[in-house]
Amino acid sequence: MASATEYAEALLLNYLLNTESVTRPTNWYVGLHTADPGEDATNAEISGNAYARTAVTFSAADQPSTGIASCSNTGDVTFPTASGGAWGTITHISIWDASTSGNALVKGALTASKTVSDGDTFQIQTGNLVITLD
Repeated sequence: MASATEYAEALLLNYLLNTESVTRPTNWYVGLHTADPGEDATNAEISGNAYARTAVTFSAADQPSTGIASCSNTGDVTFPTASGGAWGTITHISIWDASTSGNALVKGALTASKTVSDGDTFQIQTGNLVITLD
């Protein structure tokens, strides 16, 4: 289950409910974590061994009758191959507005953890990264 970070919650409220100036992100990147990333998504993000956040694009959000709006990745998200060591067991992801530093927007747990060893490549296939709001 994914949830918005405090930064994203404030961004959304400012956009929807007042005249506060809001800067909309124009690029999005997926980060990988070995534990719950916390409210600001900075906890336990992978570092080293050729790791880098990877760009992602999303479909337009649907407006379903079920009451749960969602969007998903429009292409495979393929991370660099782990090199020089393992990344460990990936349990969570985050969505950022920058490839380094930046602001975390969304964070959540994977449906199933995945161990990334030296020489492995982590990939999220098209349509499998689903972000929902209800």
